[in-house]
Amino acid sequence: MERIWLKNYPPGVPHDIDTEQYKSLTDLLETAFRVHGHSPFSVCMNRTMSYSALDELSSALGAWLQNKGLLPGARVAIMLPNLPQFAVTMAAVLRAGYTCVNVNPLYTARELEHQLKDSGATSIVILENFASTLQQVIEQTPIQHVVLASIGDLLGPWYGRWMSFAVRHLAKMVPEFELPLTEKRTVTSFKKAIDQGRRLHLRPTLQTLDDTAFLQYTGGTTGLSKGAVLTHRNVVAAILQAEAWFSPALADIPDLRKVNSVAALPLYHIFALTLCLLAMRQGSMLTLIPNPRDFGIFIEVLKQRPFHVLPGVNTLFNALMQHPMFKTLDFSSLKLTQAGGMAASEGTARNWQSATGSAMIEGWGMSETCAIGTNNPVTQKAFSGNIGLPLPSIDIAIKDDDGLSLPIGTSGEICIRGPNVMTGYFNQAAENAKTFTADGFMRTGDVGIMDEHGFTRIVDRKKDMIIVSGFNVFPSELENVISTCPGVVECAAVGIPDTMQGETIKVYVVRNDPLLTEESVARFCHDHLTGYKRPKYIEFRDELPKSNVGKILRRELRK
Repeated sequence: MERIWLKNYPPGVPHDIDTEQYKSLTDLLETAFRVHGHSPFSVCMNRTMSYSALDELSSALGAWLQNKGLLPGARVAIMLPNLPQFAVTMAAVLRAGYTCVNVNPLYTARELEHQLKDSGATSIVILENFASTLQQVIEQTPIQHVVLASIGDLLGPWYGRWMSFAVRHLAKMVPEFELPLTEKRTVTSFKKAIDQGRRLHLRPTLQTLDDTAFLQYTGGTTGLSKGAVLTHRNVVAAILQAEAWFSPALADIPDLRKVNSVAALPLYHIFALTLCLLAMRQGSMLTLIPNPRDFGIFIEVLKQRPFHVLPGVNTLFNALMQHPMFKTLDFSSLKLTQAGGMAASEGTARNWQSATGSAMIEGWGMSETCAIGTNNPVTQKAFSGNIGLPLPSIDIAIKDDDGLSLPIGTSGEICIRGPNVMTGYFNQAAENAKTFTADGFMRTGDVGIMDEHGFTRIVDRKKDMIIVSGFNVFPSELENVISTCPGVVECAAVGIPDTMQGETIKVYVVRNDPLLTEESVARFCHDHLTGYKRPKYIEFRDELPKSNVGKILRRELRK
């Protein structure tokens, strides 16, 4: 196919990338540790961790995991917020020859149980704050080894102990829990696992670019979350594609080890995860923000040192600008404001550029594509309202339902092909058959239009997926849960526009109990759904619009 977008690439951006320069993602990490050893990798709560420390700690934890007898390729769940423990665990799992399964720490017990069972994860590294959730479901999962982290584990002997004490006993942020032990199940503290691993030897593993590196869970197109199988090649490709595309923005920084990227988005999310791995490739530094919802502390952290790359979703940028301390920030070092995860609004982008002098650069990608797909040129001086051009080695086609490519300027399903695109969903043969076209493109479920310059604009969603602050929410899952609420006969969930979150959730409910209230439905949702999946609006109706075969017509409700 003709790649009409190449002529609009910024100068110096290559048309293609070469994944073969590494044997695996692990090879990329080992190279980074060797080359960047004494450079700072992360700063969290004013405590810095170097690449050499990341190397040593991940080697120890990897050796500990190997000593537990896990089979090659075994799945290890990671349920951690943006703390230094996340990168240590991720690197340890990969270096030990296993597969990372990233888990949202805010999952409810129901959601956690599904992901652990579906992935077949036999081990989990989890922050103690969320252990009570694991306790509720661990007996129904394959988990055999639990590594229990505390917030202060890697924040130094004195400050770290104080932070863990404060979180447990002063803030009372660690609910009581008791993880049941059996002959096969072990529970070990993160620090003890590291200490024991230091006395062991990390055995080299024979990994290839085609081995699985991550099971990155996403809703795909419908229903319960599915694990996107991301190979070492997929992730290496995404790192190199991002590096190539961002290079013009950082061209005047001669040593990329001086670059400071802000990690406010959760590292378990594919957007932040890919940028974290890019930092490792370049030897640059990450400023970790464990709780970006506390915007006062977030802004205080940004004031402490110059920052050059600020990735975020539209809601993050909007909330920052609403804070009274926002005007105290110095944006003179900011080279790139990268927006993704959800549609960026023109109003937010305009206000951001006016306040910071930095244009908001919008891109588009999915968990299934390692967050990489299209992006506007980073040399852009103003917000465009489209999702940009395909990145190096990526093809984008606008196709009809039969998989045939449509003419330029015609709306159709956005389909993507490239080395960053997943091999398929884990144990989902039927879904995979529907997801890929005969010529190797992955259907995305988004409807878009490509212009004659290769820029694409999203105009609609083919499926009913709702995007709340960059997170995928699927109506069928919500409806399945809410339908179990006593007094609910049937229900339907839809997304409605929201200036802060992009979309918010509204649920229409038919009830057979006149005493059922909006408040009681909301409480039920609070107990059974994680935060971003909870409806903001609940409306009772006598009946829901349906087709002649009885299917609820969500499109009528959206109107």
